[in-house]
Amino acid sequence: MKERDRQTGEETGETITLFKVVFVFDRSQVEPVSSRAGPLDPPCEPLTGDSHAHLIPPLVAFAGSLGYSVSSDPIPGRARGFCDTKAKRIVVEASSPSNRRLRTLIHETVHALGVDYREYSRAQADVIVDSVIFWPGRRRLRLGAWAERR
Repeated sequence: MKERDRQTGEETGETITLFKVVFVFDRSQVEPVSSRAGPLDPPCEPLTGDSHAHLIPPLVAFAGSLGYSVSSDPIPGRARGFCDTKAKRIVVEASSPSNRRLRTLIHETVHALGVDYREYSRAQADVIVDSVIFWPGRRRLRLGAWAERR
């Protein structure tokens, strides 16, 4: 959809992305079509590479402008990072490759911006946060990792 100037009504040349609400089924509500049906989980591969390491310092500075400190530390368990809103601190798993640290830092910074578990359920907050990451990160981070492998 094309953006229009509110006063003149003329097209500005900007494009607006709109989302339509659709209803989907949870896997618990359906049965496989046949015994040949493939896995229900979406394909996923680990985020690797260091092609976007240069984007980490500006994001750390942005988090700092929000009053948050950012550190890369070892995190036990499966978590890749966390945002402590009370202590105003973001921690990212130190052993992750730069591209994964960047993705995690974006995720935790969006939590710092107010998409937290008090306002939303954990599932709702994480969908919102991951939606923010999806648009700018989808192709760039994947292509960056792909280019490094070539």
